[in-house]
Amino acid sequence: MARLQESDTAPDFTLPTGDGGTVSLADLRAGSDKGVIVYFYPKAASPGCTTEACDFRDNLASLAAAGYTVVGVSADPVEDLRAFADDQRLTFPLASDRDHSVAEAYGVWGPRTLGDRTFDGVHRSTFVIAPDGTVQVARYDVDAQGHVAELRAELAGEARNR
Repeated sequence: MARLQESDTAPDFTLPTGDGGTVSLADLRAGSDKGVIVYFYPKAASPGCTTEACDFRDNLASLAAAGYTVVGVSADPVEDLRAFADDQRLTFPLASDRDHSVAEAYGVWGPRTLGDRTFDGVHRSTFVIAPDGTVQVARYDVDAQGHVAELRAELAGEARNR
């Protein structure tokens, strides 16, 4: 599983979303002042993924005010994403990467162990993609809880250092 590094060019994507449309990284980058936060999560409506999604939802206004757009990506079918977004009142796009080609391109698809089972799946990871398409932040295997606060602090620190 090759991992992206900061300053790499982010793989572009266009994926179907839970609201019946599509989302493109190029379009999101074009509409964002500072960048796009692309977060990959293993399974819609699972406890950890719900915690993380709700954390992004609850911080969406401050992220948007800082110039960032958010999109969540999983290998779930569109119908599951629609139900998850409705259930949790998520107002940012959730994209379906059914063939996990985007997850593979970002280096987040690979062996996972849950209990005594090992299987291929998405590793919870987050990227910040700059408007020029480069990877600004690449964080692999993040914790569902507290991750958004850490990301916000990191992004605020980078803004102060410029």
